Amino acid sequence: MTRTTPADVIDTGGLDSDGNGSVVATRTVAWVLLVAGLVGFAAAFVLAVEKYWLLTNPFYTPSCSVNAAISCGPVMSSPQAAVFGFPNPYLGIAGFAVVAATGAMLLAAGRLAGWYTIGLQIGAVLGTVFVAWLMVQSLTVIHALCPYCMAAWAATFATFWYVTLTNLGLIRHRLPGTLDRAVGAAGRHHSAILAGWLLIVAVLVTVTAWGF
Repeated sequence: MTRTTPADVIDTGGLDSDGNGSVVATRTVAWVLLVAGLVGFAAAFVLAVEKYWLLTNPFYTPSCSVNAAISCGPVMSSPQAAVFGFPNPYLGIAGFAVVAATGAMLLAAGRLAGWYTIGLQIGAVLGTVFVAWLMVQSLTVIHALCPYCMAAWAATFATFWYVTLTNLGLIRHRLPGTLDRAVGAAGRHHSAILAGWLLIVAVLVTVTAWGF
């Protein structure tokens, strides 16, 4: 049996704001990932089903179509909804399933290998960039908002924030003093910063939607 060294894994059972790891309590991160993963997965799954019904029946009205501004139809019918040649929700189903599974594993005191945390960080960054692009497209090009998409946006932003905070906490001892203190402050106010981020997004979405 190959012996695993401390550098190869993250012992999720011992990481907390006072320990040698994350600046946010591991249990908090675990719950956020689990809830965000489940919310994002549910939103992506419903979007995938709605997309299928729309493809099989051009006259179908998606359940999330409320008015001209809040409507999934224009979003799902746009080229931006299938950037890679297949419906975007398929990416969400796969990605959020991994996020939810990671949260569940952390709650069960699982151990994450270093390569896994790096992959999770890369996925969180790419997902956030992609979601930000889709948000801009919805607001400035498509001129319609999809409630399920917005739920996926929020889940993605929350995932990115807590995955990034956790990984920064693991390397904070290597950072310059100013950055070390900044990471510590971000960890102490993690929920307020995320709430502020989501509030700013909500204001931008609301203000822009008025112009549709």
